[in-house]
Amino acid sequence: MGAADEPGLRERKRLATRREIQRAVLTLCAQRSIDKVTVEEISRVAAISPRTFFNYFASKDSALVGDELELACDEDIERFVAGGPSDVMTDLAGLISRSLQNTDGDREIHELRRAVMKENSYLFTMRMATLRNFEAGLQHIVERRLTADAPHLAEDPRALAQRALLVTLIAMAATRHAWRCWAEADDCTPLSAWVAKSFRELYTVTSPID
Repeated sequence: MGAADEPGLRERKRLATRREIQRAVLTLCAQRSIDKVTVEEISRVAAISPRTFFNYFASKDSALVGDELELACDEDIERFVAGGPSDVMTDLAGLISRSLQNTDGDREIHELRRAVMKENSYLFTMRMATLRNFEAGLQHIVERRLTADAPHLAEDPRALAQRALLVTLIAMAATRHAWRCWAEADDCTPLSAWVAKSFRELYTVTSPID
């Protein structure tokens, strides 16, 4: 393997380790109460040292809640902001889909997390906080896109922010729909494909019936 490939390999190993830690802590906490599960035990199941655990997560709770969703790479974001022949929602569907591609293999972790959160509501509150961070970042990007499409909108910052918020909340609703369908599906359709499908369904239910 060449030197140019090494950063990609390191990133894949990093993601694999984070997933193993999350799978370990969620599996253990699904079997018994959270306060009876230790970092040492989690580390043993994940085949890492406790020191390595803390290199990835600040606490047991942060591992239970999981990673914050991250927006796509800067290149994808700038392409979205610049606009194109498609409308905002279509382009936003593509941006969110690419942002969630790293989540496509995490169905088992997602199902475990849902089960643990049902028994520990404070974790749900923590998880929702991470989603609000994603939502806020998305709204800022949508504001930039709306301004690029119609520069005059920048003359009224409040109206611009309100429109961007509306677009963002609609997009987040479609994304949550996709996430729910993905978690409950019997097939192996990736989450990113469900996002595209949910946005298409959004157009169907909001279009006038002839």
